[in-house]
Amino acid sequence: MKNVNVSIEACLACMVECEKCATDCLTMEGHKACIKLCRDCADICALCARLCARGSKFADELCSLCVKCCEECALECSKHEMECCKKCANVCKKCAEACKM
Repeated sequence: MKNVNVSIEACLACMVECEKCATDCLTMEGHKACIKLCRDCADICALCARLCARGSKFADELCSLCVKCCEECALECSKHEMECCKKCANVCKKCAEACKM
């Protein structure tokens, strides 16, 4: 992992934006996939931040999953015009980059 503190901060920021995006998208038609991915991404990012913070031996494996989830979430959110989706996609891309080994 490049820098644990950078990864933790990126994961926490991503978790917050994914939660916001999922909540904002609840009122929108055609955003079911976005909501599901944002919720998964928020949970994975939260767990990734915790494992990285404690120096878990599973942190690197979870970071790999975090990268995959963030990339998929960014791709899905990029399909939508809502400001929350654009912001979420951007934060997800940054998190994926921060968590790459």
